[in-house]
Amino acid sequence: MKIRMILGAGAALALAISSTLASAAEVSIGYVEGWSDSVATTNVAAEVIKQKLGYDVKLQSVAAGIMWQGVATGKLDMMLSAWLPGTHGEYWAKNKDLVVDYGPNFKDAKIGLIVPEYATAKTVEDLKGDASYKGKITGIDAGSGVMLKTDQAIKDYGLTDYKLVASSGAGMIAELTRAEKRNESIVVTGWVPHWMFAKWKLKFLEDPKGVYGAAETVDNIGSKDLATKAPEVVEFLKKFSWKSKDEIGEVMLAIQDGAKPEAAAKDWVAKHPDRVKEWTGK
Repeated sequence: MKIRMILGAGAALALAISSTLASAAEVSIGYVEGWSDSVATTNVAAEVIKQKLGYDVKLQSVAAGIMWQGVATGKLDMMLSAWLPGTHGEYWAKNKDLVVDYGPNFKDAKIGLIVPEYATAKTVEDLKGDASYKGKITGIDAGSGVMLKTDQAIKDYGLTDYKLVASSGAGMIAELTRAEKRNESIVVTGWVPHWMFAKWKLKFLEDPKGVYGAAETVDNIGSKDLATKAPEVVEFLKKFSWKSKDEIGEVMLAIQDGAKPEAAAKDWVAKHPDRVKEWTGK
């Protein structure tokens, strides 16, 4: 009887250990569905973590504030969509002691006014008095950061003959598509990384007054427990970084053209084994 009890206890302990290991072998990543860079980066990272590090990955679509809160409380293991130091500055100030920043995955993120490369304007100030833009700046969702900054830019640069027209990300792209097809002048609110830079030749208007702020980074942020739970994943996060807007743009454009995010990520990983090896050593 004692032997059976010992064996039974041993089996129960083994089961408990097995269960703990199984749960530890899954990591969760929060991302924002409406951000094309967040979707692309998160899915590529998830694919690498699954293929090369052997972890199951759970992706959780959430709002930006919930994403930060989730990692800070440990309900999410990580996020790869932290715009710092400006855009997510308030979230960082509130949660910096509850999370770990493992460095940027994109190093030249920025917002501003964008025109086709064929446009003559080089600076925001060049828009003043240029009738080819028809007094219109095509925007995205009212209240977004780039829209608030553009309201300020109109005042600071004296663009009194311009109206900022609120739309959506899709609406802005529709207007840009029409203008590109007709080789017409257009100015839109935008940001990088974004797939539109992979589709068309575009340029940011220079902002000498600094209304839109300096370039930012998009960082990999982990929970306090991640290093203990998944040390291999942490080592990956320290190295995971895009080389350029064109590299991430390849994934974003594939998704925009109809590929499922997971499929686009798998395809990119298969085509770039050297880059994956740089991140994982495998």
